[in-house]
Order: sequence, then structure tokens, then C-alpha cells
Amino acid sequence: MESVFEKFYENYHRDLYHFVFYMVKDKETCEDLVQEVYINVMKSYHSYKGESSEKTWLFSIARHITMDYFRKQKRKRKRIAEFFDWGKRGAFIRDENPLPEELTLRNEMIRNVYCYLDKCTPEQKSILILRYIQSFSIQETAAILNFSISKVKTTQHRGLKVLRKYIHLEQQKGGDT
Repeated sequence: MESVFEKFYENYHRDLYHFVFYMVKDKETCEDLVQEVYINVMKSYHSYKGESSEKTWLFSIARHITMDYFRKQKRKRKRIAEFFDWGKRGAFIRDENPLPEELTLRNEMIRNVYCYLDKCTPEQKSILILRYIQSFSIQETAAILNFSISKVKTTQHRGLKVLRKYIHLEQQKGGDT
């Protein structure tokens, strides 16, 4: 089993880490989720059938774990909001930590596009990250997300349209994107 982990780590760790980081935008959360991905890989490698590449299989697991994380966070926020009843108190909690893109991206254009990814739906964001940041093919992206090729193409087109809209708005404001 250790050799399986080493193989996955050596071959895919950097791409896996970047994919998860672009999704969650927090280093500690990313590290926890990547660790969870490796644990799931180790637990389920015996059932890997080879119907897709190992990398596709790995990223599929990563996507499921990341989406589960987002669902859990959404439920937590909802419970907290209900408990504190923010609307009546007008409370506002500000996160003083710098945004991950402020720490990791120095180029203004890339930083803006990275921020605009948050304007996309989770499906659009996943596809754009896999296609343009991780350089997966349309077929690999479809396999990872368990989508049809046409759904990947359509969702990718819509996601790019969202990004173009925000880039255009930035240019109208006088930005240099």
C-alpha cells in the first residue's frame, strides 16, 4: 500500500494540491482535504477498475471530497446564522486574514480572473479550473466530474462568458485586465 501512496504522491500531488487549493482558497483547509483524498485513495484503491486513468480517478475523488466540504460549510453557516439571527442584530464579522489570492498571485490580471471564478457556479468553477489551470482535456474533465462531454462544453462556455463579463466590467472601470 505504501508504494501506491508514493506513486500517487510523486505523480499527481502538485496538480492535486493546486486543484483543491483553487477550489477552497485556504492553505490549511486544502492540506486537510488533500490528506482526506489520499486516505480515500488508500482505502478504495483495491476497487479501482481502471476504467479511467488513475489521475482522472484521483481528481474525481478530490472533487467529491471538496464538494462535500462545501456542503458541510453551507450547513454550518446556516446553523450559525439561525442561532445568532444576524438580521436583527446587524452583526458583522470580518476575516482579518489576507485572501489566498493576495498571498499567492502577484499578477493583477490573474488575480482578477481568479476572483471572478467565485462569480461562477461550482460546476463552472470546477470545469474552468480543471480545463485551464490543471490542463485536463474535455474528456478527462467529463470523467472526473461524471458529466457528459456536451455538458462540460456547455458549462465551460457559460463559465467563460461569466469571466468575460467581469473582465469587461473591469475594463470599463479603467482597470488593466
